[in-house]
Amino acid sequence: MSDPRDAVFQELAVVGKAFGSAKRLELVDLLAQGERTVDSLARAAEMGLSTVSAHLQVLKLSNLVQTRREGTRIYYRLAGDDVAALYDAMLTVARTRSADVGRALDAYLNLSDGDEVGIITRAELADLMTRGEPLVLDVRPREEYAAGHIPGARNLPFGELATAVDELRQERSIVAYCRGAYCVLAHDAVRLLSGEGVEALRLEDGMLEWRTHGHPVEVGA
Repeated sequence: MSDPRDAVFQELAVVGKAFGSAKRLELVDLLAQGERTVDSLARAAEMGLSTVSAHLQVLKLSNLVQTRREGTRIYYRLAGDDVAALYDAMLTVARTRSADVGRALDAYLNLSDGDEVGIITRAELADLMTRGEPLVLDVRPREEYAAGHIPGARNLPFGELATAVDELRQERSIVAYCRGAYCVLAHDAVRLLSGEGVEALRLEDGMLEWRTHGHPVEVGA
């Protein structure tokens, strides 16, 4: 006869195993921004369609993602805000407790020489927004912005930022944000603007943490 207690932990391990793949975590990271098709995920993650489909099936069998059909297209999304919160908690623990994760993240964000840009906390940004400032720049791709963004934020994907520098010089204060604490786009955006003499800060983390910590989210282009 099987041990009921053992069965509980076996089922918990199924959920843990779903998070036990770098590729699946990358897909979860993308889905935390909003629902996407397999094609869209494959392009964003630079993976093959069959690879993405296989990883999504693991996540679906673990009840971490859900789907909806629109015509011939199938859209994937995280099963709920609790899944995003679980992912957020895992990122926080990993960054806090693992020196290896910290070193890898610093290298990815190009912080090896202490080259950190100015940051602003979520609480500070929320307070400034009540006074109608600053200009908040969402430098993620357009489909992620449309799926959910900080209310009043302007979408200016990183690839288009250089052409808008002269216009941005007129702004008194700018805060850039992207997907989350593990996203490089906001760091690079602030570096680009600073290099052009435009003062800007980056949000301490990004859209994932903004959402999971209960701040308001606006949907639509």
